[in-house]
Amino acid sequence: MSENEITYFDHEKLKVYQLALRFNEFANNVCRRIPKSNITDQLDRASNSIVLNIAEGNGKYSKKDRCSYFDISFGSSLESASCFDILFTRKLISNEE
Repeated sequence: MSENEITYFDHEKLKVYQLALRFNEFANNVCRRIPKSNITDQLDRASNSIVLNIAEGNGKYSKKDRCSYFDISFGSSLESASCFDILFTRKLISNEE
C-alpha cells in the first residue's frame, strides 16, 4: 500500500495483511487456470482464511483472542502451502509457481 492510498481500518496498514492479499490474488489466479478440484477449492478457502483471520484478529483487544486468530491465519498459510505441494506433485503447477 502506498503512502497516497487511504486506509479505513488498522489491519490495512499491516505489511503481513498486504502480503496476504497478494498471496490470495496469486492463489486465485492459479485456481482459475487449472481444473477445478477439491484441492483448488481448499486452496481458495485457505488463502481467503489467511486474509480474513489477520483482519479479524487485529481487531481483537485481548492478547489471547488476537493470538488465536493469528494462529488460525498461520495454519491456513501452511494449508495453502500443502495445497501447492499437491498441485505440484500432480503436475498442475510448475516449480516456479
